[in-house]
Amino acid sequence: MATIGTDIAFAKKLLLNDQVIGLPTETVYGLAGNALHEKSIAKIFSVKNRPSFDPLIAHVDTLDKVHSIVEKFPLPLQKLAAHFWPGPLTLLLPKKSHVPFLLTSGLKKVAVRIPNHPLALELLGSIDFPLAAPSANPFGYVSPTTAKHVNDQLGEKIPYILNGGNCEVGLESTIVGFEDGQVVIHRLGGISLEEIEKIIGPVKRDINESSNPKAPGMLKAHYSPTKKLLIGNIEDLMNAQKNNDYGIISFKQSFLSSNPEREFVLSASGDMHEAAANLFSALRKLDDLDIDLILTELVPENGLGLAINDRLKRAAVS
Repeated sequence: MATIGTDIAFAKKLLLNDQVIGLPTETVYGLAGNALHEKSIAKIFSVKNRPSFDPLIAHVDTLDKVHSIVEKFPLPLQKLAAHFWPGPLTLLLPKKSHVPFLLTSGLKKVAVRIPNHPLALELLGSIDFPLAAPSANPFGYVSPTTAKHVNDQLGEKIPYILNGGNCEVGLESTIVGFEDGQVVIHRLGGISLEEIEKIIGPVKRDINESSNPKAPGMLKAHYSPTKKLLIGNIEDLMNAQKNNDYGIISFKQSFLSSNPEREFVLSASGDMHEAAANLFSALRKLDDLDIDLILTELVPENGLGLAINDRLKRAAVS
């Protein structure tokens, strides 16, 4: 298994030798490698068993480093960056020629963000290259929000995991681009649609769900546990599944008070940020149980609720 620790110098040494490591961010843990070296990028795809047509996000710690890899930075996206960076916002921008097409899966735009995590920023500040860092889990499975999650899934394939504690946001970043003079949201995530529109006004939504994504993490089937996930009215699902062993992930109401180990309430107070932070841990907890099914419900579609429901719907696709 991988070594878990907080040694920035050791992590840097591994990255300089084209190794890949587990990297904490405020969203989820990433599988990080040199975003400008094809050898490192290829290793990320191999370790994750991720298809090469699904592009990666480049992580940096300063705007100067963003400008070092992008050709253009439209003003509306600059406004979003000024307001939300460091934070769970990824921008899709025209790449410079030295950025490998392997990173962008052949696309002319690169996804880039400045994460909001002290260890990630310290590491990024110690190197002169961006880090490609998709979620540190086998492709298509539930994203990791602790160092242990990373070790459980990829510990035999990587040498080191920086331990930054539990991820504060717990959902991947929101991905925003600029097309035909208009701001476009390509992936819902840790920053809500409402928050973005407060800064720049109405935006277009182009949430890709195909085998040829425009942005990272947009395949239709994604974030999936090994157990079958059913979405609906939980009481109706319980009645329909009486003959099966199931667990429940609910928004704020408890349905299995007599059997709490088979249930995860995302936020008893109905706090959407708490629910988002708990979502992937809940999926992992129930996936580890000896049950046949996971029953769940959609949350109210306000704030981060849109992103939570997006993840649940992708996880339910078999």
